[in-house]
Amino acid sequence: MRNLSHWIRSLVLVFLSTGLFQAAWADRFADIQSRGVIRIGVPLDVPPFGSQNVNRQAEGFDIDMANMVGKAMGVKVELTQITGANRIPFLLTDKVDIVISVMGLTPERAKQIMFTAPYANTSLAVYGPKNIAVKSAADLGKYKVAAAKGTTQEIALSVANPSADIMRTEDDATAAAAYLSGQAQLFSTNSIVAVDLAKRNPNKEFDLKFNIRQSPAHMGVKMGEHNLVRWLDSFIFYNTMNTELEKLHQKWLGRGMDPMQPL
Repeated sequence: MRNLSHWIRSLVLVFLSTGLFQAAWADRFADIQSRGVIRIGVPLDVPPFGSQNVNRQAEGFDIDMANMVGKAMGVKVELTQITGANRIPFLLTDKVDIVISVMGLTPERAKQIMFTAPYANTSLAVYGPKNIAVKSAADLGKYKVAAAKGTTQEIALSVANPSADIMRTEDDATAAAAYLSGQAQLFSTNSIVAVDLAKRNPNKEFDLKFNIRQSPAHMGVKMGEHNLVRWLDSFIFYNTMNTELEKLHQKWLGRGMDPMQPL
């Protein structure tokens, strides 16, 4: 028994000396409050959720959400630009504390990070000119469809039709540019993004070809950060009840929270 007690004390000393003990008991929510700064990954390539205005300042639904989170937590907000492909890697490597980037939940992603309750209701679909007859992923055939790599829509299309000609771009803005310039005949994106692009580009057709699936937007945090997820869930619930999220929907998406209105 004496030897066991000595072994346990020695093990604790090793944990303390290497920092493993502190890491095991670390709490991201407490850390954020302690340092007074929350690092949030946001998109700048997916208007109206995130983009840069004429003064090169970040703006959009997710930008406002990030600032609301910081204000409610009582800490300074440090924004980091992310893309669909690096959202999860930035969480896993501790470059950000939270991702607010119109991110859809999938079982595969949920193996890597934790998701909050949804804060916006959207869907994913494929768009293109009216004269292209495509009604499902199986009909894509020879048509090239632009989609940002690592996004839910790109992954879903790859699974639905492994032989599809998908132009995988670094971000959503590049995918949109590929469609607008004619490099791709079709474009796969979020329904709200498509509506915004159609308004900005009235000479380009954004005819709905087929829906991929409903894809509500969730915030993401590193696996195991239960206190942070619970606080963010409370934040979403509270701001749903006091209509602040409804105001954000009306401001940036041009519609109410629920039910989702058709395009």
